[in-house]
Amino acid sequence: MSHVHSLYIDGSWVDGQDSIANVNPSDTSDVIGHYAQAGVDQVGVAIAAAQRGVNEWRKSGLEQRYGVLMAIGDELIARKDELGRLLAREEGKALAEGVGEVYRSGQFFHYYAAEVLRQIDERVDSVRPGVEVDTRREPVGVVGIISPWNFPMATAVWKIAPALAFGNAVIFKPANLVPASAWALTEIISRQALPAGTFNLLMGPGASVGDALIASPDIHALSFTGSLEVGRRVAAATAGNLVKCQLEMGSKNALIVADDANLDLAVEAAFAGAYSGTGQKCTASSRLIVTEAVHDAFVEKLIAKLETIRVGHALEEGVHIGPAADARQLESNLAWIERGRADGATLAFGGERLTRDTDGFYMAPALFVDTTNDMAINREEVFGPIACVIKVRDYEEAIATLNDTHFGLTAGIITDSLALASDFKARAETGCVMVNLATAGTDYHVPFGGRKNSSFGPREQGRYAREFYTVVKTCYVKAG
Repeated sequence: MSHVHSLYIDGSWVDGQDSIANVNPSDTSDVIGHYAQAGVDQVGVAIAAAQRGVNEWRKSGLEQRYGVLMAIGDELIARKDELGRLLAREEGKALAEGVGEVYRSGQFFHYYAAEVLRQIDERVDSVRPGVEVDTRREPVGVVGIISPWNFPMATAVWKIAPALAFGNAVIFKPANLVPASAWALTEIISRQALPAGTFNLLMGPGASVGDALIASPDIHALSFTGSLEVGRRVAAATAGNLVKCQLEMGSKNALIVADDANLDLAVEAAFAGAYSGTGQKCTASSRLIVTEAVHDAFVEKLIAKLETIRVGHALEEGVHIGPAADARQLESNLAWIERGRADGATLAFGGERLTRDTDGFYMAPALFVDTTNDMAINREEVFGPIACVIKVRDYEEAIATLNDTHFGLTAGIITDSLALASDFKARAETGCVMVNLATAGTDYHVPFGGRKNSSFGPREQGRYAREFYTVVKTCYVKAG
């Protein structure tokens, strides 16, 4: 067995209780490396270290914090090609997307480095004469971060960067499917001027390491991105200990194609939203709600687009869609194809497993037509390159169909009507809305999150992140 990549606890690289192999989903003969697995007892060790580390880090000067975050961001951007290749190799997204994810991760650190210096508290007059009042933000304390496999660096970073910026200590538990990106990020962080214990990496199964972290009464906040089922467990566990909780969970996003839509734009937005990243995005538009006036022309154009798409090894030039992340995800995708057919949907394109020069988890992007919003494939999150067209009479039926879901993360519309766009922005029951854009793709300096069962707790990203990573203190002083 090759060298085992260690855990990082209390400022040192340490062994785990065992290790796992990280396998390339584009080529299962390619073992990226072996990565240590933490034992449950090491969760407690990391928490104790973080409790010591946060007491020093929260007192650090603003320029020290700024310098640390800028240095991390600088290195991520400088190494975007190298680390983007590693990310694509272990997760399976096309190389250009992997490089872009690493670059965006660097931008997150740069953004929150600037936020470090934007320390503006509030002073107000008291209702009592001679009393001064000010409110200030302080670190919440020890933060547990559990990130998903589909964005192995970006999602982790948009939690880690604000946590460190606002003076907290971090215990980072990445998805066990993608340890290489997490380890590479940690190696960069480990070389910065952080007190021992301020940042800790615990790789390992969610069923043991993750559960021990969310059940601990000794952390102060827990940020989780993953499935709705696990999110409910996280909420229940943290509530029992009165630990602050932030959850980003499932979705069933929709893109409306209105009567007046530019169909070429609609096809590009549908493809980018539904199929990029192999459809493995919480912002993916797996429901394509199309008015009957343009339905047939839209479907014809989208199929023509899909016929030009190349599926293959994530690192090969010209590949648009890489493999599913692992065998289990591919099996789930193929099962959804059969479920859709069984429920009466028509498979208009793709959906079959593909073979390539290397042994990987490949499938053709799938498009269903003749679907209804009450079919299971339009109710539950699929997380694969599968989209379903729902034909509706008009915009009113489209907006009602869009909102008929227990999720509410993103939604989009393609229209040339300003009135329709304004109405859509007001009536879409989601946290993010897009007009003439794909549902996938958000900016780092503005809030991100959803409604209903998609999100719980304060928003992520932008200045809104401080609501989760800080606590408010109100100070009264009697003058004289």
